Parts: sequence; C-alpha cells; structure tokens
Amino acid sequence: MREIPQLYGFISYLCVEFRHKTNCIMEILDELTFRVIELAKQTGDFIMSEKGKIAAADVESKGVHNYVTYVDKTAEKMLVDGLSRILPPAGFIAEEGTSDKKGEVFNWIIDPLDGTTNFIHGLPPFCISIALQKEGKTVSGVIYEPNLEEVFYAWEDSPAFLNYQPVNVSAKSELDDALLATGFPYYDYSKLDNYMEVFKWCMLNTRGVRRLGSAAIDLAYVACGRMDGFFEYGLSPWDVAAGAFIVERAGGAVSDFSGGDNYVFGKEILAFNKNLHPEFLKTFNTIF
Repeated sequence: MREIPQLYGFISYLCVEFRHKTNCIMEILDELTFRVIELAKQTGDFIMSEKGKIAAADVESKGVHNYVTYVDKTAEKMLVDGLSRILPPAGFIAEEGTSDKKGEVFNWIIDPLDGTTNFIHGLPPFCISIALQKEGKTVSGVIYEPNLEEVFYAWEDSPAFLNYQPVNVSAKSELDDALLATGFPYYDYSKLDNYMEVFKWCMLNTRGVRRLGSAAIDLAYVACGRMDGFFEYGLSPWDVAAGAFIVERAGGAVSDFSGGDNYVFGKEILAFNKNLHPEFLKTFNTIF
C-alpha cells in the first residue's frame, strides 16, 4: 500500500496522480478501501460516544417500525463529507438522504447505522455499511461493527477480510449442520405467510435461525463463516450492498429468491455458502 499522509490527503493524491481517470481509480481500490475503513472507524467512535444517551424524544419515526435518531443523521453527514473528499466525482445512495448527488460512474451506497432499533435499546450488534459501485456494479465494501471493533471489507478481485485477516464462508454441506440468519418483516407483510412457511422448513431441516437485527452484520457473519446463510425480504440497497459483495469475495453465493442477481435493489436476498445455496434456492422457489 502506497504511503498517503492522511485520510483527506487522499483526494489530492487522486487529483494529482490520476486526474480522476476511471481505470486508475480502479487500480488503487485497495488504498481507497483502507481510507474508507479509517473514515468508518472515526464515525464509529462518534456512534459509540452516543450509545446509551438516546431518549424517547430523540427517536423519530420514518414509517411503520422504521426509526431514526440524531446519531444516524450525524453519522451519515460525517460519512458523506468524508467520502466526498475521498472521491469527489462519486454520488450517493444514502439511507437518511443527506446527499442526493448522482455520480456518472461511481456511487456510494451507505447506511450510517444499520441496526438503529438495537442501538436505541442499547443492544449490539449495529454497524456502518459502505459500498462503492462503478456503473451499478459493487467494487468495494466495508462494514464496521464498533461494539467488537470488527471491520469486514473487500474490493474487486481481493479476498474478503476481517480485521486484516482473510476470511471465507463456511464449508458446511449438510442442512442439519447449518445455522442461518434472517430478519423479520417490519413493514411489508405481503409475503408473511410464505415467510412463516420458510421458518417452519428451517426449524425442521437446519440447526436453527438467528435474528440479530442488522442485515449488514448478518451478511458479514456469513462471509466469515459464523453463519452458514442469510435470507430476508423487504430490504434496501444500503442494507445489503456492502455485505453481499463481501460474501461473494469470501467465496459465497448471493442471489434473489429466484436465483437472479437483482438482490441489491430487488428487496430480497439469499446469501449462503456454495454448498447450501442450491438447496435453499430450491426451497424458496417452491415456497415463494
């Protein structure tokens, strides 16, 4: 990794050395990813400094069972400001709408606090999720969980990493050995009956299902082998963009419920190791 004096000196480096040429930016995705990790950790420090301070008056409702606090908003502003300095041409798809800038080539997809309900109640996990897309394809992903100080990340053509060590999805091949993660529908109940049928199938055929409260963390845990698979519907791009990419770079298989690749914007996702994905895909095709 080339020596770059400081986080916000990175943009000067890009401007002088590469003049924002797309191919050159792609050549230094590793360095860009490490700058994003630094920014995520700084933002995570702020989030942790506010943990336990949330009062009822600080919680706003964005919709049915969908909440936001000043911590989400401030963290997103910190991320948008920092990422704008790291790569000024890029636009944003950001949960709290801090920026509506659209990039011609590059766009960041960010969730400043995935697991807000957990955070409000003082429960881990919660995390920061940041993905960079080039022309609609994810090329870098970072997830930072500040409670355990764990950072999961990858960039195009790299392995997946957890705290600077390579990780892989599990090698489980038997359903009875598989531990799964999911989330519960909280506003879209149109597929609830199907979902309950999936839960019944999982209870009968797998080791169990966990609901941690953060889709990004669920995906990160699949990437490092703590979970063997993850499924959910009703999700937004900022919930899954970074995590799905990291799972793929860790050797996993990711699809929508039909086996297609519309899982970032299609509001449904299956992420498993490659041994288990076909069986779960078959089950979801049958039930959904």
